[in-house]
Amino acid sequence: MFFFRMIFRSFSRQFKRRLLIAVTVCLSATVSVAMLGVVFDVGDKLNAELSTYGSNIIVQPKADAVVNDLYNMGGDADSSASGTSESDPTTFLKESDVPKIKTIFWAFNITNFAPELNIHADVNCASESVDSSSCKASGVPIVGTWFAKTLHMDSGESTVAGMNGMRSWWKLDGSWPKDDSAQGLIGTTLASKLGVTKGDTVTLYKTTADGSRNKQRITITGIYDSGDSDNNAMYIPSSTTQVLANLPDSIDKIEVKALTTPDNDLARKASKNPNALTQDEWETWYCTAYPSSIAYQIEEVIPGSVAKQVRQVAALQGDVLQKTQAVMVLMTVLSLVAAAIAVANLMAASIGERGSELALLKAIGATDGAVSRLMLAETAVISLVGAIVGALLGSGVAQIVGHVVFGSGITMRPMVFVLVFVLLTLTVLIASFSSIRSILGLKPAEVLHGR
Repeated sequence: MFFFRMIFRSFSRQFKRRLLIAVTVCLSATVSVAMLGVVFDVGDKLNAELSTYGSNIIVQPKADAVVNDLYNMGGDADSSASGTSESDPTTFLKESDVPKIKTIFWAFNITNFAPELNIHADVNCASESVDSSSCKASGVPIVGTWFAKTLHMDSGESTVAGMNGMRSWWKLDGSWPKDDSAQGLIGTTLASKLGVTKGDTVTLYKTTADGSRNKQRITITGIYDSGDSDNNAMYIPSSTTQVLANLPDSIDKIEVKALTTPDNDLARKASKNPNALTQDEWETWYCTAYPSSIAYQIEEVIPGSVAKQVRQVAALQGDVLQKTQAVMVLMTVLSLVAAAIAVANLMAASIGERGSELALLKAIGATDGAVSRLMLAETAVISLVGAIVGALLGSGVAQIVGHVVFGSGITMRPMVFVLVFVLLTLTVLIASFSSIRSILGLKPAEVLHGR
């Protein structure tokens, strides 16, 4: 009861200084909860944000991958991540195998994917009865793909995959084509060369492997600007491309967007040779969403394929994530250091003003430990109030950061609050250390006689 009475009396005096301690702890808790909350939830959000700018895994036929590795032609899928080849493919994967990507262990991390059949065709946008050289082009890159194809999985679930989501950064004048139709998109460079506008119809001509000359009329639903060499190409449904090239159920590439965990030493070791891992390492790697482990699992379900991560995209995701987390952790540390300095100074000033009161307590029999516990209890109560208010404010700040930066809320994990309260406890204890030492060195006789 003695301590409770003293705590009550302490609250009634020096109110302003105690309020400053509470505000200091509150501000530190606010910054710490907000920053650590974002740190623990920022990984998936950053990967999702960065993955809007392209695929981070490329799947291609094994024979093509061997040739690329042999001649150093984009062995890490860097050069094949965008754009088209100068020649038609000679090895293929089955388009019917593509939905199997959503059956791997990390299926929920696969946010989108799109198969491609890259061929070249002659384009004539004029009437067949009119010979207009200004409206013709030879060897135009044609990309057969999905745009927004609905897939019904054996599990009963449905998913939508295609270029509509894979190329979200494109500037599109018009609308996306429908899958399994005679519609298509044309790049701004090619459209300008041919004088084509949306709504026009062009005719594609393709000489197949058996020597026949196929043609297909395509209605242009939109003109896109990709900002790169893709502006020289046309995108049409994969089924239409397969008919034009007489290559049924054939594709030569799959672009995959996946939420991944940044590479570490284990992931880099596994990407070189998974068979070199120990059993424990292999299980850890396989059950972690590294780009290399997701690529490995895709190879398991797509026969005759090689899946490789796009190094630039994967490295960018990991680098940005680490730097963002480092900045936020640094801000948390600096706020705790500032809180420790402020609390230490405020406690020292408070003890200086209350020296006669504390000396009197010691003179009437209170031990150094009892007086120290009194001061710690008072500081703990004030800090607890500030920490609780700061935690609530920090949660709100984290949500604001999430909506402003990522367009969605931040999931606040209980571990964040536990960690912040532990860190604040240590901070207050460290800040109180010098004040406790001054209490231990307090001599009642000298203080009470004004010396």
